[in-house]
Amino acid sequence: MSSDAPPPLADNRVILGCGSVTVDFLAAVASYPKPGDKIRTTSAKVQGGGNAGNALTCAARLGLKPRLISKVADDSQGQRILEELEADGVDSSFVMVSKGGRSPFTYVIVDNQTKTRTCVFTSGYPPMIPSDLTKSKLLAALDGARLVYFDGRLHETALVVAREAACKGIPILIDAERKREGLDDLLSLSSYVICAAKFPQAWTGAPSVPSALCSMLLKLPKVKFVIVTLGEDGCIMLERGVCENVQSEEVDVDDLLYTLKNKMSNDTTSPICVSSSEVKLCAKGIGTVWGKLLLGTAEKIPPSELVDTTGAGDSFIGAVLYALCANMPPEKMLRFAAQVAAIGCRALGARTGLPHGTDPHLSSFLL
Repeated sequence: MSSDAPPPLADNRVILGCGSVTVDFLAAVASYPKPGDKIRTTSAKVQGGGNAGNALTCAARLGLKPRLISKVADDSQGQRILEELEADGVDSSFVMVSKGGRSPFTYVIVDNQTKTRTCVFTSGYPPMIPSDLTKSKLLAALDGARLVYFDGRLHETALVVAREAACKGIPILIDAERKREGLDDLLSLSSYVICAAKFPQAWTGAPSVPSALCSMLLKLPKVKFVIVTLGEDGCIMLERGVCENVQSEEVDVDDLLYTLKNKMSNDTTSPICVSSSEVKLCAKGIGTVWGKLLLGTAEKIPPSELVDTTGAGDSFIGAVLYALCANMPPEKMLRFAAQVAAIGCRALGARTGLPHGTDPHLSSFLL
């Protein structure tokens, strides 16, 4: 093996994703335009996008063998989507191609001043429906898969895939970005959940993020961990405990998060992670859950290096998919995922800066 090759994973590196793929039309501007303004771009790019497409591209570059279930049209944009996926090592043979119609696309405006992006999405037509995926195709897509990942889109088809995966005992990871039709059914089958910042409280009605994570573990008994990503503020993870100690004293989950924050060091720009031991966590008015709370930081990217946060959450998920296949402990997984996401934020677009497993910034994680 060459010295720059990533270390071998377990034999089974196949994962299956089901969700959205698009073409992204990216335009970077000095500042977001006011109504009626006419401005010029500072840079522009056209490339594949979509949550599932981005996350699986990230996983492929890191060393996994992803397959994708989705749908595009037989137009030039659909052809571009498929070609980009295949070039990055994502198996697109399970992507349905409609005769006629329109492939999905997104206009992305990147504000160089505020370092934010605005997305305007146009859905594809005709939409994917369960009958697009034959039973034989479904079984072939799941064959040998170690994990199945859903981004919450294509909910009717996704539920068919998820139920079959659950019957086969294949772990399921859900991207819970926001409340969507059919998402609750997917969550009920999930093994792992990664949430956008506002989702846990919106879904549970809990008064704080930590208490919302407790509520999610109580509502979703099959879930092993739930992570909420917080952008530049890092992430919080609640991992279900293995062996509950009934004699353990209860610890208020909000107080525990405060304690973890006080343990954080501000001396490093690299991602770090602190965790509690397994304890009986109490969320007032919600209940108790046996588990471990973890707090991870994001990399402190110098303003001069931060280009575009488009797809940062997708790359975080792609890295978690890899970490699960590599059996990384959660403390290492959170730092690894944050590092991968930060690397991607240094280039325009969701995929341009995604690292490969040979990237020297990842060498300490992949040894």
